[in-house]
Amino acid sequence: MESRHAPDSARPLQFVKVLSWTLLVLILGSSLALATLLSNYAERVLLEKQKQFAQLLTENLSHQIYTRFTLPTVIGYGAIALSNKEQYARLDQVVRTTIHSLNVQDLRLYALADYQVVYSLNPDIVGKKGLAGEGVKRARETGLNHFEFTIGVSRLVALFLPELKPGSMVLKGYSPLRAERSLSSGSDDNPVMGILEFTQDVTADYLAVLNFERLVVFSSLLTSLALFWVIMSVIRRADRMNMERLAEKERLERELLQQEKLAGMGRMVAGVAHEIRNPLGIICSSAELVLKKARAESPSYLRILEALFDEARRLSRTVGDFLDYARPRQPRRDDVDLCRVLEQAAVFLEPECEKKKVVIDRDCPPALVVKGDKDLLYRAFYNVVANAMQAMEPGGGTIRIRGSVDGEAVRVTLTDTGPGFPADSLDKVKDPFFTTKDSGTGLGLAIVQSIIESHGAALALSNAPEGGARVDITFPRT
Repeated sequence: MESRHAPDSARPLQFVKVLSWTLLVLILGSSLALATLLSNYAERVLLEKQKQFAQLLTENLSHQIYTRFTLPTVIGYGAIALSNKEQYARLDQVVRTTIHSLNVQDLRLYALADYQVVYSLNPDIVGKKGLAGEGVKRARETGLNHFEFTIGVSRLVALFLPELKPGSMVLKGYSPLRAERSLSSGSDDNPVMGILEFTQDVTADYLAVLNFERLVVFSSLLTSLALFWVIMSVIRRADRMNMERLAEKERLERELLQQEKLAGMGRMVAGVAHEIRNPLGIICSSAELVLKKARAESPSYLRILEALFDEARRLSRTVGDFLDYARPRQPRRDDVDLCRVLEQAAVFLEPECEKKKVVIDRDCPPALVVKGDKDLLYRAFYNVVANAMQAMEPGGGTIRIRGSVDGEAVRVTLTDTGPGFPADSLDKVKDPFFTTKDSGTGLGLAIVQSIIESHGAALALSNAPEGGARVDITFPRT
């Protein structure tokens, strides 16, 4: 029964779990895709802005070189010759004051004829040839500005680095260096005087784009995880409720099956016990009569007759237990003083208590009244006290009975100084026909539970912390 229902009931939640994980993957994927699109767009905007800024830088540098170096040098010296230290120093001063605070790492001027380095921020390479790259040649051939970006670390790695080293992102610019007007007659306007190459560190600006990308990615991840956590919390709660419902359903099914078995067994036992009861009554009364006569004569078979009478009486009680359990009667609803019922049970058991060295300690307030059947409650308390007495054999002990009123409930607690209930079978001791004794039907506590539950009360069995068994019976207050 369990294997048939549990998988069918759990399958919808399993589907929801799979769907939730799929949604998480989709959300994360879409968030990352959106973050990538946004970061790529931001990077393109940044690069375009840097190119525009580099364009302004080259135009301004060309203008400054022309107005502050080229014209004064031509007027003063008649021609430009950077091999002249004074001219070179003047050009170096113009360049450095123009690019000041612009993060320009390197700047070179190449001659048009042989691409010789005629000026550089690094004096060691001045006069050298063969250093011009494709960008210089392209600017020479097309006469147009050309820009290139170089990234020293991959974007994925840069995303997880807290800082970027200077020079991780550089911009290389190649631009024809033009004169604003011809210095000789018959020449074209804006002639090209050389090729300008500069390298600018744009790492700080690129780091701003990375920070924006990190913000988008991590906020998307956090939002996705938060949404997923909410979904999984709802699913776990639903799963827990579903498992509790399944467990409750299985428990009810087991109880129903057990009740059906017990009902069938009870009908059979009741029929058999009913047929045995009348002949057994005759046997008991006849055995008692024969025993009385034999005690007067003291024959040698007296012990056999006493054993016969005791066993017949024990069998009669067993048959009575079977009938009481199989055919429980509906309790009356009279006012019953539990203290008086407990006192009657204790007084009736006093001779047997003295014989077994058992002391009954009672502490019950007056007027502990509930609605119920006095005879049935007497039998229930009698069985509990009798079980406690049997558990403390042969050394004896103490049975404590406490009555109290707790809010809307009336509670009776019985404890003993015996070995207590077996820990491994505490949940089974109330089951019908379960017993740990060598003799007995296992119906004593089952009958007690049936009586207590018929009164709308609750029976709880446990072991006291100081040792021994504990029985709590809780009645609704009238």
